[in-house]
Amino acid sequence: MSAEELEKYETEQELNLYREYRDVVGIFKYVVETDRRFYLCNSVDVKARSESGDVFFEVTIADAWVWDMYRPARFAKNVKVLTFKDVNVEELATSDLELPKP
Repeated sequence: MSAEELEKYETEQELNLYREYRDVVGIFKYVVETDRRFYLCNSVDVKARSESGDVFFEVTIADAWVWDMYRPARFAKNVKVLTFKDVNVEELATSDLELPKP
C-alpha cells in the first residue's frame, strides 16, 4: 500500500467516523475528553485520587460511544479510565445536538 493510498484510507475512515458521530450524538447526555480518547456517554463519574503524593483521576463512564477510527466496536457498556492528565466533562445542551446538515 502506498503512502497516498494509506492517506486516502485514513481520510475516508475519519469521514465515516464523523458521520457516525453525527448519527449518534443525539442519544447521549455528556461529552468526556481525556488525554487519549473522546467519549459520548449518558453517565460519567470523575474522582480525584491520591497515591504516594501523586494525584490522578478515576473516570467511570457508562453507556458510551468512543471516538476511535481504529476500533471495530465503538459502543461500550462500561469504561474506566485512570489518568494523571486533565479530564473534561461537558453536559450537552439540546442546541449542541443539532448538527449542520451536510
